[in-house]
Amino acid sequence: MEPLDPGHSAPDARPRARDLGIVVGEAATGPLNAITDVPGVRVGHTTVRRPPGVHSGVTAVVPDAVGPHTPLPAGVFTGNGYGKLIGTTQLAELGALETPVLLTSTLSAFRVADALVGWMLERPGCEEVLSLNPVVGECNDGVLSDIRARPVHEEHVRAALDTASGGPVAEGCVGAGTGMVALGFKAGVGTASRTLDLAGRPFTAGTLVQANFGGTLRVGGRTVTARSLGLAADGPEQAAETGSCMIVVATDAPLDARQLTRVARRAVFALARTGAAYSHGSGDYAVAFATRPGAGAPVAGAPVADADLGPLFTAVLDVVEEAVLNSLLAATTTTGHRGRTVPALPADRLLAALGAPAPSPAPGSGP
Repeated sequence: MEPLDPGHSAPDARPRARDLGIVVGEAATGPLNAITDVPGVRVGHTTVRRPPGVHSGVTAVVPDAVGPHTPLPAGVFTGNGYGKLIGTTQLAELGALETPVLLTSTLSAFRVADALVGWMLERPGCEEVLSLNPVVGECNDGVLSDIRARPVHEEHVRAALDTASGGPVAEGCVGAGTGMVALGFKAGVGTASRTLDLAGRPFTAGTLVQANFGGTLRVGGRTVTARSLGLAADGPEQAAETGSCMIVVATDAPLDARQLTRVARRAVFALARTGAAYSHGSGDYAVAFATRPGAGAPVAGAPVADADLGPLFTAVLDVVEEAVLNSLLAATTTTGHRGRTVPALPADRLLAALGAPAPSPAPGSGP
């Protein structure tokens, strides 16, 4: 068995969208421009890689103190249901999240769900639990990885959960993003955040995406393909009929499940900005949850009225678009188990194609 790779740092430091001067929207990011800017949210990765055959892994988004007796309000939206989002029906019915949200490869999703149940039953306060709804999403990494090997096991899941932390979030070819391909380029995990004002109160919204969907990349309204960037084609570019995207949105705004479902809907809408095809074979899902104030934290106050949600909707559209771009820019060229090589999105050629000047720091941006 391969040694566990906690995957908190990507193998190669690559620029994020804002490092290149590509700024989405006008709102300021959180300090890290990551989902972990939302108080009480941690992320853990385990990367499972045995080149050239296996490029896979698992990513855990872990809200503090979540459990069957302390669920968080949550919503889910299905843009296209060709996927295996385990736990969907109860999440939609009750609007309550009982576990961390885990992401992985399609045929490993069921092992991951079982491992998550085992991990949760060992948590303090769960000694008498008789029912639990694990939430596990997946994307198909079969283009680059031997998906039938189902290489993600219980120890990988537990490592991702046990090492989940706040702070910077590794992006690209890490955890559940290791084998992902999106919009004709190597992709993976991406994240972003925004600070916003809702009815005079400050809040944060953040997202983590597992990008693996078909379509043609658009950046700032311009179409970008591997061929247009002068990259050598290795077989056909990814067909529009392939791939999926899992989106997790977190916020500290005091929203109920119905409002969070509206938030999740906007997260899936945002994929259109990046060129998503929303095709027959694409599982496009978003899960959105609201955190609770931690010990000693000020009470969030009255729920936010629907009429005041506009800035949050805008922020979610922006963070998902930026997170997809970050997932592409952070990824590295990868050769898979059938010998196919999927190119990374080269920052220098992208900027040249966009006619962009030399990058400069974006106002109000995180790292």
